[in-house]
Amino acid sequence: MSLILINRCKVDTMKKSILALTILAVTAGNSFVANSEESEAAATKVSATETTAVEAPVERTAETEKQALQLLFDNHFKATLDMSPIYGTYIGLTEYNDKFSAPISKESLAAELALEEDYLAQINNIDESLLSGQDLLSYQIFKRDREMAIKGAKFPSYLIPLNQMYGIHNSFATLGSGESAQPFKTVKDYDNFIKRSQGYVAYMDSVIVSMREGIKQGVVLPKPIVEKILPQLSAHVVKNAKDSVFYGPVNMLADNQDISASDKKKITKKYNDLILKTLAPSYKKFHDFIKNEYLAKARSTVGLSDLPNGKAWYEHQIEVNTTLALTADEIHKFGQEEVARILKEMKQVKETVKFEGDLPAFFEFLKNDEQFYWKTEEEVVKAYTDVKAKIEKSLPDLFEVFPKADYEVKPVEAFRAASSAGASYQSPAPDGSRPGVFYINTHNLKAQPKFLLETLSIHEAAPGHHFQITIQQEVEGLPMFRKFGGYTVFSEGWALYAESLGKEMGMFEDPYQWYGRLSDEQLRAMRLVVDTGLHAFGWTREQAIQYMIDNSSMAESDITAEVERYISIPGQAVSYKIGQREIRSLRNKASRALGQHFDIKKFHTQILIDGALPMPILEQKIDKWIDSQAYLNMEE
Repeated sequence: MSLILINRCKVDTMKKSILALTILAVTAGNSFVANSEESEAAATKVSATETTAVEAPVERTAETEKQALQLLFDNHFKATLDMSPIYGTYIGLTEYNDKFSAPISKESLAAELALEEDYLAQINNIDESLLSGQDLLSYQIFKRDREMAIKGAKFPSYLIPLNQMYGIHNSFATLGSGESAQPFKTVKDYDNFIKRSQGYVAYMDSVIVSMREGIKQGVVLPKPIVEKILPQLSAHVVKNAKDSVFYGPVNMLADNQDISASDKKKITKKYNDLILKTLAPSYKKFHDFIKNEYLAKARSTVGLSDLPNGKAWYEHQIEVNTTLALTADEIHKFGQEEVARILKEMKQVKETVKFEGDLPAFFEFLKNDEQFYWKTEEEVVKAYTDVKAKIEKSLPDLFEVFPKADYEVKPVEAFRAASSAGASYQSPAPDGSRPGVFYINTHNLKAQPKFLLETLSIHEAAPGHHFQITIQQEVEGLPMFRKFGGYTVFSEGWALYAESLGKEMGMFEDPYQWYGRLSDEQLRAMRLVVDTGLHAFGWTREQAIQYMIDNSSMAESDITAEVERYISIPGQAVSYKIGQREIRSLRNKASRALGQHFDIKKFHTQILIDGALPMPILEQKIDKWIDSQAYLNMEE
């Protein structure tokens, strides 16, 4: 279950493998770049008054530091968008809709690192002691992010820039389908995507070069992952343009009243050519490279620790994804304890429904009995749409802040369904033009049991990802990097914590729905064990799959997809339970400290209202809130 917003769950896969397009001419000593007219005027003034005394330095105040901070954030965000223009499209900035990241090269990677080092120097020039409130939070977050990016630059993720879970080959197809953030409403919109496609082709050519370099350095993908990528590529190698997912925008023309008949005809011709002469050949070229050259060099091992400097790389991935200095050993142990605890609760459900037989037999019953599975995709989507209304009625009991934007339920597109998570969420357009999307994967109906209905909806939609991400986008005054940024441990930790609110919301009254909640939490607990097992303790793919079979009722096909996901994105899967544990711990701390004055609605507001935060910064913030609430209660 992952977030879909330019690969926010992975974080590095795309960003680390892109080329810088343009980096603003901002240095540690300059807070803005003057335009040419201002520069000429300044030069004239200086030459005319050569004897003018040097101006005294401006006194630093809270206001000057706040202004400098905001300008720094704006400049960095603009530089980030220049490097990752698809990100701009996802957050609704139309000026980026025809642009694509430049091809991978040593120069681009050096430019990206230089950008991070430059902005770290700039943020260090800000006087932290003069900041407070949101400004202080933003300062702390921004500085930490720059430091983490610089630490991560020593690991060669650009040599393995895509995988079956998160890859530009998939996200670009989603953009071009007409069902995502890329708009297809005007003639210019259609032309924008054609231009963007040229950038995509050039980028994919550089991916081949980069992955060849990975072969030389011994940094390659595991063979099972490579094998999963091939059908994703071949799906786009078509002989008839109408068979392509990229033909979706052409099909949309029939209902478009704003484009003339003659323009529709021209667009149709252009898109036929785009698909058959540009995109299909690009996908075929990359497919043939993977099949005929790369697959034979793919590794038989699966753990990140098996790569050069892999142990340190995995430790870094844990810190990136959890924002905490945790070891693989302590995560592995915590996971084992949670798996055992949840198994005991599953046995209680078995006894409640009076199932005769042991727990493995109960798992088989849940896997195979037809009463637990839908028969059609339409039934799945309808069920999740219907439960949405039930959940929404209960939310005012626990929340006082709600997202303005709504969400809709959609099945995952067929071309990416085989390797996609069981469910995922895509945030709404910031301007309100597109609602959020709760994607449910209907590729294998046996992997979507009915008993997951309530917990999946809570996790992916309300009050899970839809609440957290959408409220973050809608909060006024947040810098752009916070409004559209995120941390896996926060977003996924919140969504799993949201699941734990189910009984307080009046859900999980059916014991099988409660089992679904336990099953979902068990998945996250097993992730702690399996992710660390694979990447720190030498587990094989088969060993990881068997562990999950032994401790859950998940379909084996779903388990296989999950394990291969953990192989592809080390460290990401451990963030869910870690984040849930941290948020629950903060709630318990607040409840103990405030006693009868503890207000769950206000606590949830404090967690959500400032957007995603690294766990240490969130804890500092909640501690201050607890102190402020205790003081107010004393005043009363």
